[in-house]
Amino acid sequence: MTETTPPVFLVEALPPGGHVVLDGEEARHAVTVRRTRVGERLTLSDGNGGVADCVVDAVHPGRDARLELTVETRRDEPEPALHVTIVQALAKGDRGELAVELATEAGADAVLPWRAARSIARWDDGPRGAKALARWRGTARAAAKQARRGRVPEVGDPVSTRQLAALLADADGALVLEAGAEHLLTEVPLPQQGKLYVVVGPEGGVTAEELAAFRTAGAVEVRLGPTVLRTSTAGAVALGALGALTARWR
Repeated sequence: MTETTPPVFLVEALPPGGHVVLDGEEARHAVTVRRTRVGERLTLSDGNGGVADCVVDAVHPGRDARLELTVETRRDEPEPALHVTIVQALAKGDRGELAVELATEAGADAVLPWRAARSIARWDDGPRGAKALARWRGTARAAAKQARRGRVPEVGDPVSTRQLAALLADADGALVLEAGAEHLLTEVPLPQQGKLYVVVGPEGGVTAEELAAFRTAGAVEVRLGPTVLRTSTAGAVALGALGALTARWR
């Protein structure tokens, strides 16, 4: 019988002892959805690099479901030397959430929502915008668990073009994905450590004014290949290329 990969559950902090009680929403999911049983293994993660591999000693179902666990091993997932933030323009429908999901699975260290001029989606500063941001953050958490990541990428508050340009000017590197760019991603120098921002435009593209602001901030326009990618997939493709071109996958 093939042994399945232990599922990952997120906790606020990893308890220091050898025995742990998992409760709350994660425990209810483990009991009611995954039907976790005594003797099975699972992994706890604090989302900040701390990981604990555990075995289930007891299962308590019900509204206050909880699992009693024994910690077998602990480890810490180090931060990469090159921290990559995907700047994702707001996208219509569920394409923004898909972009966050794919970027998280591809290894993004952070995701920053951007209020681009041509974004069809508009997040206000009220309840509607807060709800949309919460969906992006929930998507990142779920995707990190699915990818068995010890670190959940931070999804920041949405920024304007002016705010974004200021961040790019202070970074160790900044790339703007642009289908008509002169240079391929493989042709430009990349930092091997520090902070790198990768800007993904909306469905309608990045405006000339936005490109000018980013160039002034030191960003470089690059293309990923001969095809035009959707806003929901471009960030993940760029992360794959960066994994091979830098030390992120070593």
